[in-house]
Amino acid sequence: MRAGVSSGGLRDLVALGRLLTEVVAPPACTSCGAEAAAEPLCGPCRAMLRWLDPEPASAAGVEAWAPLGYDGPARAMVAALKFRGAAGLSRTMAAQIAAVAPPGWLDGGVLVPVPLHATRLRRRGFNQAELLAAGLADRTGLGVSDCLERRGRGTTQVGRGRAQRAEAIEGAVATRPGALVPARAIVVDDVVTTGATLAACAHALLVSGARSVRAVAYARTPGR
Repeated sequence: MRAGVSSGGLRDLVALGRLLTEVVAPPACTSCGAEAAAEPLCGPCRAMLRWLDPEPASAAGVEAWAPLGYDGPARAMVAALKFRGAAGLSRTMAAQIAAVAPPGWLDGGVLVPVPLHATRLRRRGFNQAELLAAGLADRTGLGVSDCLERRGRGTTQVGRGRAQRAEAIEGAVATRPGALVPARAIVVDDVVTTGATLAACAHALLVSGARSVRAVAYARTPGR
């Protein structure tokens, strides 16, 4: 009879390995790199998060709400999620969104993640908006509808101004053929900057039968 390790024993070994790794090299803060214990941000960086007023803002005509200003540690969290493959951060980000959302903002709707172009999805391996929507669904009980798709060349919006973003995104978002479009859609994204992407998503949803569209994100550019 060959010696082996049961599935439960294997899980224990993996957990022990993670614990030893954290003792030898404690998790680093996503923003500054300092020791952060079990949190993605260290204490000083958490204190630097800029929490926004609970009132929603209008982003290119779409009512949108985000808990945090898109700067400092919040910006570092978004960058780590999108560009460093730190997909696990989406759970913390979704928890922060759900914890302080305005009353009723996450009630009575269906979460619709902002789509990622197929080329960028293959390169990144995941859609950060889908991860955030899944995390919010776990905490709110809302359904998720991946009913939007991205068309066109799939170029990045990073570094573009308001007019350039609006021009680049125009007509680039549409509903998937045969997809069920929710009557009350809550568009989910990681960050709101000019609002051009949200406007394109809202337009696609409304022309396909949605009666109302609002948006939620993790962070929003200050002043928008």
